Amino acid sequence: MSGPATADSEFSYELCVCRWAELAWPPGSDSDDESDAHASDDTVHVVARQLGTKHRRWDTVVIECDPDALQARAAFGDDELDSDLLHVVRNAPAEWAWYRDALPEPDYPWRYVREAVHRAADRGVVQTRSEGNRIQLKQIAPYPDWVRRLIAIENKPDLDAAAADRLAEQIDHDVETGLADEVWVATAETGATVEPALLEALPVEAGILTTDFAGGVDSDAASVAWHPTSLTPTHGDDYRVSRRLELAERAYGRGWRDYHATMRPDCRHFELRRTGRLLLPWCAAKECHQSSSVCSGGCEAFEPEPPAWRTKGWPIDGGPGAGIRRLLAARAARKR
Repeated sequence: MSGPATADSEFSYELCVCRWAELAWPPGSDSDDESDAHASDDTVHVVARQLGTKHRRWDTVVIECDPDALQARAAFGDDELDSDLLHVVRNAPAEWAWYRDALPEPDYPWRYVREAVHRAADRGVVQTRSEGNRIQLKQIAPYPDWVRRLIAIENKPDLDAAAADRLAEQIDHDVETGLADEVWVATAETGATVEPALLEALPVEAGILTTDFAGGVDSDAASVAWHPTSLTPTHGDDYRVSRRLELAERAYGRGWRDYHATMRPDCRHFELRRTGRLLLPWCAAKECHQSSSVCSGGCEAFEPEPPAWRTKGWPIDGGPGAGIRRLLAARAARKR
């Protein structure tokens, strides 16, 4: 397979998979209209990239959500809630109470909980007041149970035997821990009678998606070559729920379009180019879809935007770089 989505970097392929998942998850959806994509299913989806735990990081993560609960989650803001904030928000009482009476006993000192209570109040995700020398808190709303399932996708556009051997060990880890509900491998379609990925020694529990982004990204750019099986968790329910919710919160806050934070959209050569229903970063100086590892202030082709670009005002108030950041942020917020 060739095409703009995979010719230059695995990073571009990763963005393509994320956008496809946003359009067409679960595999088999055939609607090409985003407004109707979930008409037959009341589940909605949040897609993110490069998320995981201390021991495992996934390329793409799909959070399957309850739509009403996801809407209720919006009351707690657009930013993610870390584990300390979740401890406070999930357990904040409906009526005023001293925080040490209201919150479960932590496995770390209470002074850190107090700090988290203050951070939560500063974020507006709980209410606080002082009663003597005690801090009382109250919820702004019940924290909703918005996560239904967590899906992990590993992206390997060129899944040769060596790459498959390395990946098999990682997938085995996913199968054994069962933190994700399903694990998939996305790889580029070869057109062979039997896709090479099916012949590799990957765990049978992992699903395989074959993709063809040569004509751009749309909802039918991927198909199922092998269906996954649901994974059985090995950790206790409390641990699993907490870890999955932390991952879901990161997905909610970051999405997959946050790559501009590690790239240089303020470079005069930085562009977004359309490939189907995806906007991919493009370097006009190097004529390629660059990755964040090569798009930085240390790049020999980097040129700051001329000051005049940043002072022209509408329609690109603050310059093209600022406009790109706003565009990506707006699209992420719309999907959320």
